[in-house]
Amino acid sequence: MARPKKCRRVCQEPSFESFIPGGIPADGIVQLSVDEYETIRLIDYEKMTQEECALQMEVARTTITDIYMQARYKIADSLIHGKRLEIAGGNYSVCDNRTQCQKFGQCKFRQKNCKKIQLNNKENDIMRIAVTYEDGEIFQHFGHTENFKIYDVVEGKVMSADVVPTLGSGHGALAGFLKENQVDVLICGGIGGGAQQALAEAGIKLYGGASGNADEAVATLLNGNLQFNPDVHCDHHDHEEGHTCGDHGCGNGSCHS
Repeated sequence: MARPKKCRRVCQEPSFESFIPGGIPADGIVQLSVDEYETIRLIDYEKMTQEECALQMEVARTTITDIYMQARYKIADSLIHGKRLEIAGGNYSVCDNRTQCQKFGQCKFRQKNCKKIQLNNKENDIMRIAVTYEDGEIFQHFGHTENFKIYDVVEGKVMSADVVPTLGSGHGALAGFLKENQVDVLICGGIGGGAQQALAEAGIKLYGGASGNADEAVATLLNGNLQFNPDVHCDHHDHEEGHTCGDHGCGNGSCHS
C-alpha cells in the first residue's frame, strides 16, 4: 500500500484563484495546487532556501524540491503556451496560528519561541524529548537526520513541539547539538555505538530501534508503552546500496543516506 502523503502546511490560501493570458483566448488550463503555490511564494518571493521552505511547510527538503520543480514547470507552461492558470486543490492545511508567526532568519515559524538553531532555555519542570524526524515519521539513521522534532512535556503532557534543523551536524556532533538544546530523551531508529556513548555522557536517555509516527511515539513513551530496542546498534556510517539497518538490528527499516 502506498505511503500516505504528508499534509503540507501553508500560511494562507492565495488571494487570487486564476490568471488569464491577454491578447488571445486562453488555450487550455494549467492547475497549480495551493502547496505548489506556497513553494513559489516562499522560495521565489520570500527568498527562502529550500531547506527553510521545507521547515516552514513541515515536510522533507526532497519533497519541497519535487513540489517546487512541478510548480515552476506549470507556470512556464502557462506563460509559454498561453494557458489559463488556476490555483486550487492540493494536499495542504492552513496554519492555525498565523498571527503568531515571526521572522526566523528568512523563515516564519508557528512557535513564538523558535530560534534558528537552539530552542529557548527550558524551565526545571519541563522534560524535553527529541525525535529524529522526516515527513512526520521517526527517521531511521541517527547520524544522517536533517531534523529533530523536539517536544516540551510538563506533567506528562506535550505543551509545545518544534521541528529543528541540524544544519549539517552528523553522528557524534549531534549529541552535542541535543545537549545544547537541553534535550533529556531521544527517540530514534538506528544509532551507532559511538553516538550512544556520546548521548550517555551528555545525560540523554536513549530509546533506539523505534519506528513509525513521531507524535505517536512520544505519546506512547509518555504512556509507558513505547516499543523500542534497548540493544539497538549500528556500527557503520555509509551503507552500501540495497543494505538496510534491519539486517543487523539497527532500527526497523532502511538507513537513509
